[in-house]
Amino acid sequence: MAKFRLDETDHQILNMLIDNTRTPFTDIAKKLNISAGTVHVRVKKMEEAGIILGSSLTLNYEKLGYAFIAYVGIFLQNTSQTKFVLERINEIPYVTVAHVTTGKFNVFCKIRARDTQHAKEIIFKLDDIEGVYRTETMISLEESINDKKRLMHSIFENL
Repeated sequence: MAKFRLDETDHQILNMLIDNTRTPFTDIAKKLNISAGTVHVRVKKMEEAGIILGSSLTLNYEKLGYAFIAYVGIFLQNTSQTKFVLERINEIPYVTVAHVTTGKFNVFCKIRARDTQHAKEIIFKLDDIEGVYRTETMISLEESINDKKRLMHSIFENL
């Protein structure tokens, strides 16, 4: 498959969708002085090319009662257990991110919990996974930066 090339109109469409994925195509079309059909076709082509993988919803976890964030580094007994451990981690819904890493930890996770007691329960579940040697936890005092939009705008500016 040939590499999909983004033009300036594609960049502008993406920039508006990055700021708000729920922006109606008609609003984008009006701002860019093109038809809504053109916006639809271009977005569809970017989806087919794998540039747009879907849209996301941003939640206010604090208002939902899940403001407690912790990061858990996981040490495995053997790296060959990585896939099995990740499958078990995936069964714990409060683990929102998991990375296989180099360096100190084999796997590094982000968890969301209601409070310290709930976090302890989640961490104990991680500790109990077969193949986990031990864990190391860091509590987040404040999520100071969580802005993927800046990165996405920068990527599209450099294309």
